[in-house]
Amino acid sequence: MDDIQVETKHLLVDRELPGLREAVQQLAMVEHDVETPYGRIHCTMKGVPKGERPVILTFHDIGLNHKTCWNTLFNHEDMSEIMHHFAVCHVDAPGQHEGANTFSTGYEYPSMDQVSETLPLVLKHFGLKSVIGMGFGAGAYILTRFTLDYPNMVEGLVLININPCAEGWMNWAAHKISGWTHAEPDMIISHLFGKEEIHNNQDLIGTYRHHIVNDMNPYNLHLFVKSYESRRDLEIERPAPGYNNRTLKCPSLLVVGDSSPAVEAVVECNTKLDPTKTTLLKMADCGGMPQVDQPGKLTEAFKYFIQGMGYMPAASMTRLVRSRTASGSSVTSFEGNRSRSHTTEGNRSRSHTNEGRNRSADGQRGRSHTAGSMDGTADQPVPKSAEVSC
Repeated sequence: MDDIQVETKHLLVDRELPGLREAVQQLAMVEHDVETPYGRIHCTMKGVPKGERPVILTFHDIGLNHKTCWNTLFNHEDMSEIMHHFAVCHVDAPGQHEGANTFSTGYEYPSMDQVSETLPLVLKHFGLKSVIGMGFGAGAYILTRFTLDYPNMVEGLVLININPCAEGWMNWAAHKISGWTHAEPDMIISHLFGKEEIHNNQDLIGTYRHHIVNDMNPYNLHLFVKSYESRRDLEIERPAPGYNNRTLKCPSLLVVGDSSPAVEAVVECNTKLDPTKTTLLKMADCGGMPQVDQPGKLTEAFKYFIQGMGYMPAASMTRLVRSRTASGSSVTSFEGNRSRSHTTEGNRSRSHTNEGRNRSADGQRGRSHTAGSMDGTADQPVPKSAEVSC
């Protein structure tokens, strides 16, 4: 697969056959096994990287691979506009991709830190300078660790169900005890979905339970779960005057469903990040997997996020218009956020320049003080990250 050459003829596609570019991008998908000190990393590149523009790089959670984690989102009709502008690189954790061979008995599965160390090699393999990371659960943790260690390689992060903390000894003990009476698939289901969702959405739960039991390599999966449960605390702290605290320096969008088991962890992570560069999105009537439960809303939020970074200034927001009659409050929240983002005509004229990105960061600082108007609380004397509900 590495020898495949993809040739694009921009004039033919753009001027003579409108719409063909999207079809070409759908076909331009190649799979690579990237060699690393911790084994081969299976990657799927969809689309063709475009010059200096970053590639969207995804990483999945335990019990999933890139297909079961992201296909619903990236196959959604509203995502096609983003896919027109960005190539996507899906990364599978070691041994978690479809058809993965069972690791040998003596294989030592990499720690979460070591998995994050494979990502610079992935970028080098594809000749990429920077990415916009999108991680879910364990994948969000890995991408955050990667960004902390290699900040120049990441322009922005979308972190779904991020838990920045090491697993506490009480959780560890609870997992050990439950492990004696519950099969690992049940433990993974309770990690991915909330209790209400497990009880009320039998079709969805059955689909993912079937995938975990029948499609995942059980030995490899156990090693990945064990590695995630042994993760270190990210040791990030919110910036404070006079202190050189370690935290994310890029724009970050934290996402969680309101009935997700990860709500508390995501909220805690939000308190550890720079409020001038962070937005917390709580999705109403949404379970543990927003990208599966509400892909349209998540796509819309992702578009706003990308616009705030200086890309796609003229992106359409059709789903927001369609949802106007269904949820007036969600429209207000998103439009309030958009009015403070970096989509004004002045910012559009300087899109994709360093100046635009630097000023976008300044714009984020201004937006952080408006969080109170979005979540109904009074303004605080200390900067607060934007919190949006939809």
